[in-house]
Amino acid sequence: MNFGFTLSPSSSIDLSKLDYTTYEHLLMVEPTAAVCMNCGSCGATCTVSSYKGMSVRKLLTGLQRGQDMHSMLSSCMLCGKCSMVCPRGVNTRHILLTLCQIYD
Repeated sequence: MNFGFTLSPSSSIDLSKLDYTTYEHLLMVEPTAAVCMNCGSCGATCTVSSYKGMSVRKLLTGLQRGQDMHSMLSSCMLCGKCSMVCPRGVNTRHILLTLCQIYD
């Protein structure tokens, strides 16, 4: 019988397969990454966000979760709008440049 819903597969994550070294290295190089409060101001002002889904908030959240965020970096134009609107003063441009160096 169909009761109007379907069961989806488990969304469990194998924590032993996640890699946190990129985020830890980023914190050593740019410690302001740790003060991001995920407010979304960076994504709201991002020129590319509405087209490609790029956001420093999404990038940092993915890194904190141990995910590989290499594909998101290619869409950033390094315009600096996200740095100007950050209420915590996170140096987003330096974060993005550091991640580009790490992933290359």
